[in-house]
Amino acid sequence: MGLHQPQSELFTYQVNLEKRVRPDHPLRRVVQAVDFSFVRAEVAACYGHNGHESVDPAILLKLMFLLFFDNVASERELMQILPERLDYLWFLGYGLDDAIPHHSVLSQARRRWGTTVFQRLFVRTVEQCVGAGLVSGDKLHVDGSLIAANAAKDSVKKSSPELIAAYAAAYAATEKKLNDPADRPGFQAVNDVAISTTDPDAGLVRKGGSGSAPAYHHHRGIDDAHGVITAVATTSGSIAENKKLGELMDQHRQNTRVPLQTVVGDHKYGTAENFVHCYQQGVVSHLGDAKAKRGEVVGIFPEDRFTYQPGRDTYVCPAGQTLSRRRYVRRQRVWEYSADKAACAACPLRAQCTRARGARTISRHEAAEVLAECRAQSHSAAGKRDRHRRQYLLEGSFADAANNHGFKRARWRRLWRQQIQDYLIAAIQNLRILLARTVLQPVECVALAAAAATIFDCPAHRPRLGEGFAPSARGN
Repeated sequence: MGLHQPQSELFTYQVNLEKRVRPDHPLRRVVQAVDFSFVRAEVAACYGHNGHESVDPAILLKLMFLLFFDNVASERELMQILPERLDYLWFLGYGLDDAIPHHSVLSQARRRWGTTVFQRLFVRTVEQCVGAGLVSGDKLHVDGSLIAANAAKDSVKKSSPELIAAYAAAYAATEKKLNDPADRPGFQAVNDVAISTTDPDAGLVRKGGSGSAPAYHHHRGIDDAHGVITAVATTSGSIAENKKLGELMDQHRQNTRVPLQTVVGDHKYGTAENFVHCYQQGVVSHLGDAKAKRGEVVGIFPEDRFTYQPGRDTYVCPAGQTLSRRRYVRRQRVWEYSADKAACAACPLRAQCTRARGARTISRHEAAEVLAECRAQSHSAAGKRDRHRRQYLLEGSFADAANNHGFKRARWRRLWRQQIQDYLIAAIQNLRILLARTVLQPVECVALAAAAATIFDCPAHRPRLGEGFAPSARGN
C-alpha cells in the first residue's frame, strides 16, 4: 500500500497547462470559436505610447467574459480563484508564475473602452451564427424583462419635480425615466417625483406587492430558427416594452442582413403605433392585440355594434342615432365621434350604451383600415401559433440567462454599465448555441463570417426595407 508524502517543490519545470485541461473542456471550444484579439484594434485609440504598459486588452476581455460565462460572484472573487483554476490560466494564456492583475483593471478598462467593444463582441457572435446557418432571419420574437438595479429601496428620495429634474441633471442621468403618461389631466409619473441617489439612471418600477424599486428594462429580440439573440436594447425600467419594437427590428435587420418578414410579440406590443409601424415596414405583425386584451365593459354595447359609414364619415348607434366627428386627439392619433347629447339622454337604450354623463363617444384611429388588417393577422391561426412558440423560446432564453449568467441583477451601476452586462450575457448565450450545434475551428468561423458578409453586401441580396415581403413558410 502506497503512502503519499506531500512536499512543496522549489522548482516546477514539467507542468504543461495544455495537458492539464481536458480535451472536451468548454473553454477549449470557446477558444476554437472566438478570437478575442479583435479587441486590440478596437481599443487602440484608448491607449497612449509612453508610460507603463497595460494588461493585454484581449486578456481583460476574456476576464470579463469569464465573469458571466461561469457567473462568478464578483471581480474580486474572480481574481482570487484565478490562481487555483488551471483552466482559467490556460484560457488567458497565463503560466503558473505569472502575476495576476488587480481587480480594479477591469473597471478601469470598462470606463476607458465604453460600450462599443462589447456591442461589437455581441454582433460578432450573431455574424458567426448567421455564417453557421443557425439564423433564418425572416421571423423575430421580441420581449422584455426587468433587471433589479444595484441600488436599494432606501436610496430612493422623493421631492418636487423641479428638484428631481435638477438632481438628475447633476448626476447626468443618461436616459429619461418617465413612463409614457396616460392622456388624462392630473397624471404624474412616480419618476417625476422620486429618484435613486445610488443609481439615478435606474427607473422606479412597481412589480408585485413589494412597492416601487429601482430597475432596468432589458429588451430582446431572438431569431425563430434556434433562438439566437439578434437584437438587444437596455433602458431605464420605466420605459415600456412596446417603445423599443422598432429599434429591435432595425437591429435585427442590420445584424443578420436578412429581410424581416414576421415579428412576434405578446399583447404589450400590440399597440396601434406598433401595428402601423410593422405595416409601413412591410412586416407581418403577429403581435397580441392589446385592445382585445383589455376586453369590453360588461353590460355596455361594444364598439363593433356601431356601424361606420365611410361616405359620410359618421357612425350609427344601435338605436339609429348618428355619431358625428367631434375632435382629434393628437397623442393617440384618433378621431372622436359623439352623438347629440339631448338625443342620447332621451334614448331608451342609454343604460346599455353608456354610463357617462354626456353622450356615447367612439374613437377611430386615423389608420383604422391598416389596424383592421394588422389585427386580422394577430388573431389568425398562424399568429396564435407563433405567439405560443414565442413563449418557450423567449422565456427559455431569459431563464437560461438568469440561471446561468446572473441576468436578473445588475452587477454595476449606471445605464452604460448595464448595457455592457447585457451585451456580454447575450454574446455568451449566442456562443453556447453555436457550440451546442457545431464546433468550428477559428479559421472556419472567420471564413464563414466573411462569406456571409460578402453575400449580404451584394446588391442583389441586400434587403430593401419597406417592400411587401411574402409571409414565411413556418408562420403561415
